Amino acid sequence: MNRTLQQKDKEFIWHPYTQMKDFEDRDLLLVDRADGIFLFDSDGNRYYDTISSWWCVMHGHNHPIIKEAVKRQLDRLEQVHFAATTHQGAIELSEYLVGITPARLSKVFFSDNGSTANEVALKMSFQYRIIKGEQGREKFISLERGYHGDTIGTISLGGVPAFEGPFRPLTFDSYRIPAPYCYRCPMGCDMPERSSYDAASDPAFAALNCSLECIGPLRTLLQEQGHRITAMIMEPLLMGAGGIIVYPVEYVREAAELCSRHGVHLIFDEVATGFGRTGSMFALDQAGVCPDFLCLSKGLTGGYMPLAATLTTDEIYRAFYADYSEGKTFFHGHTFTANPLGCAAALGSAEVFRKERVLEHLGDRVVALQQGKERFSHIPHVGDIRGIGMAAAFELVEDRGTKQPFDADKRVGWQVYLQGLENGLVLRPLGDVSYLFLPLCTEPDQIEDILRRTEKTFVQVFSRI
Repeated sequence: MNRTLQQKDKEFIWHPYTQMKDFEDRDLLLVDRADGIFLFDSDGNRYYDTISSWWCVMHGHNHPIIKEAVKRQLDRLEQVHFAATTHQGAIELSEYLVGITPARLSKVFFSDNGSTANEVALKMSFQYRIIKGEQGREKFISLERGYHGDTIGTISLGGVPAFEGPFRPLTFDSYRIPAPYCYRCPMGCDMPERSSYDAASDPAFAALNCSLECIGPLRTLLQEQGHRITAMIMEPLLMGAGGIIVYPVEYVREAAELCSRHGVHLIFDEVATGFGRTGSMFALDQAGVCPDFLCLSKGLTGGYMPLAATLTTDEIYRAFYADYSEGKTFFHGHTFTANPLGCAAALGSAEVFRKERVLEHLGDRVVALQQGKERFSHIPHVGDIRGIGMAAAFELVEDRGTKQPFDADKRVGWQVYLQGLENGLVLRPLGDVSYLFLPLCTEPDQIEDILRRTEKTFVQVFSRI
């Protein structure tokens, strides 16, 4: 049975972000079932889901509250178009989202994934300028190493070259500024010795004694071109696909202040950072900043159904509110906008947050991960160790003293992935950055076991290269 399935997979399926030739003589991990923070393959082997199944499974797999919410909805209403119709789940979910986000964010626009949540924000900001007679504001700002999705619009604002790849000719021009990447500071500043700060007590690196020179390019750009810019998009505190880059909370605050000063919309892409990932419900809570647009997905449904939301202000909403003949309607949507099953899963996740007091119980888990990750400092090829909330990352380098990366042909991250499977871990790398993006329900003793297995995996891989 398993052999037949593997053969059919290779015959019929093209997997995302995967060079299929890698599996010419190797089987994929055939996942049969899941429970809690574990995946089980078709042979019954167990693996820690250390990346929350691409960062979305917040409360673990097979959670009874979310399952029951979806089952109830399935017996009532599975799908209805959302143009000029509505349903209870979408209404209650909108009320919930408005209630847990800053007061200025009062309107919710639903979509189906993180890419489209961000694309919606870009299009809303752009059309808002047209409505307001500000056609000169046509440019966007994004960060190098930023990632906001795979649509043409979001690729245009992405800063990860591998994802842009051959699609560059299809994209529009935008302004990209250096990322606040502390380990490889774009301004050439030296990062303090690891012993000089405690990332567990200060996960956003607010006490790095950094002069924040990296905000300079944004300040200069806005001074010179602010009148041409409609919005800036950023992943607050934690840049995901660019390498799990954790950066100072002061950068978020400074960027918000500069955007406000120059009348530039601020878009927070919290697709990966939302719903407890950074230790608070949203990363913006730690910065005390309210954007003009907040984009959510992944953990919105606890990872059970595709759903996304873009929240914005009444000021922006009112600009589109007019007689149809004025041509101000926001023409964007898709078949499964506000899908009732997705809304039910999201409301089920909200119930888990309330009943299990998830955020209240995160403290010990965050400490276990952020303090525990420091054990990797003895491994010579672990160049940087960074983390925030329930995320931790290890940048693997050829030479720790010079920060020289490994030659790409060595595919060290890939080797870590394969060895991790042998040790009961799913460790999908970002290049040579291996990381943990743990479900919020991961207990301290499980975190310790994951760290021990990860450490063993690194040692085994480095002994061969």
